[in-house]
Amino acid sequence: MATWISRSTRSFSHFLQRAGSLSILHQRGLRPFSYFESTKGREQIECPHKYEKDNYHLEINLDENQVSKDLAVKMYRKMVTLQIMDSIFDEAKKQGRLSFYLTTLGEEVINIASAAALTSDDIVLPQYREPGVLLWRGFTLQEFANQLLGNKGDNGKGRQMPIHYGSNKLNYFTVSSTIATQLPQAVGVAYSLKMDTKEACVVTYFGDGTTSEGDFHAALNLAAVLEVPVIFVCRNNGWAISTPVAEQFRSDGIAIKGQAYGVRSIRVDGNDALAVYSAIRAARKMAIKEQRPILVEAMAYRVGDHASSDDSTKYRSKEEIEYWRRRSSVARFRKWIQKNGWWSDVEEFEFRGNIREQVLQAIQVAEKEEKPPLVDLFTDVYDQIPSNLQEQERYIRDAVKRGPKEYPSNMTL
Repeated sequence: MATWISRSTRSFSHFLQRAGSLSILHQRGLRPFSYFESTKGREQIECPHKYEKDNYHLEINLDENQVSKDLAVKMYRKMVTLQIMDSIFDEAKKQGRLSFYLTTLGEEVINIASAAALTSDDIVLPQYREPGVLLWRGFTLQEFANQLLGNKGDNGKGRQMPIHYGSNKLNYFTVSSTIATQLPQAVGVAYSLKMDTKEACVVTYFGDGTTSEGDFHAALNLAAVLEVPVIFVCRNNGWAISTPVAEQFRSDGIAIKGQAYGVRSIRVDGNDALAVYSAIRAARKMAIKEQRPILVEAMAYRVGDHASSDDSTKYRSKEEIEYWRRRSSVARFRKWIQKNGWWSDVEEFEFRGNIREQVLQAIQVAEKEEKPPLVDLFTDVYDQIPSNLQEQERYIRDAVKRGPKEYPSNMTL
C-alpha cells in the first residue's frame, strides 16, 4: 500500500504546474492523510511520465501536538547547523583546504526530521547525503572536521575520503560511495535485530538513482521475504548526478517499486518537516510492531551540485536552481515555529553567528591536529600483517624519506 503525506495543498504545487491533480489534506490536525492520486512530471526537469492513481490507501494521522516546542526548536537548530556546516566546509573545499565535499542543500529537512523520529537504538546505514542524521545523534562539529581533514581524531584513522563519516557509538555505519551496497547490508542487519528480538529497526538512505541498481531490487525482495524491520528512505531529489528521473524510469516514482515487491510504501513531501517526521515515525512503528519492511519516498530537490567535483549548471539552468533555492524547506519550518512563538529573529541572528564561529574553530583545530601514523594504513585488518603489506609499508617509508615535501609534515612515521 502507498500513501501521500503532506500538510498543505500548496506544498508541492511547484512540482505539478503543467497538469495533473494531487489529492492531499487541506487542513492540519487529526484528519488522516489522503493517498497519492495523480501528478504529471516535474516542470523543472521536463519529466514526461505521469504518477498514476494509486489504488491503495493507508491512513496516518498527524497531530501537530506530537511535535513539542523543545523538539521543534531542536530540529530547527540542527537544520540551521547543517546549513552553516555545509556552507563553510564547501567554501573550505573551494579554498583548497579540503580535497572533497558534498552538501545537503535542499534536503536538510529529510535529514533532520527523519532522524528525530528514530531512537538511538535504531541502526543507520547511510548513503552519503545524510550527515544531518549523524549530527542529530550527537556527532560534533569537531568530529566532522576531523574526518574531513583525516587527522588523528578521525574515527576512520584517515583512511576514508572526506564525507565518509561513521560512528560505531552512534549506530551509524560508515559511508560508502559505492551506490546501493548499503541496501542489502541493511536487510542483513535488520535480520539480526529480528533474531535478537530487539525493539529497534534499521534505516537505510539512498537517492533516486540508487533504484536503477540491482542491489535495490534484491534488497527489497529479500526484506519482504524475510519480513525484517527495515525502513528504506529514498531521497527522490530529481537527479542522479546529471541524470534526471525522466531518463531513469517510467514507473510511478519510487513508491510503486516497493509495492511490486510486497513492501508497504509511503510517498511524503520531503520539504515538510512535520510530514517527514510523521511518516518516519509511523514507518518505524509498523516496521517494529509488524516486523516488516517499509519504503518511504521523500520528494525533494537537490539544490546544490552533486558534489564539489560537479558543476550542475552544465545540465540544468541557473533559473531552475534559484527557483528551488527560494523555496527553502528550512525557511518554511522556521515560519512555522515562529508563528507558534517558539523562535525569534534575535535568536536566529545569535544562533547563526554562534554556529558559524564553532564551525570555523573546528576547521582550524582539525588543520593543526597531527595526521594518523603511517602504520595505521596497514593495521586493523589482519592479526599478523602479511609479508606483502610489510613490503608496501617499507616502500612508502622510503618514498617519504626521499621526498618529504610531498607528504604531510605533521604525520608520524
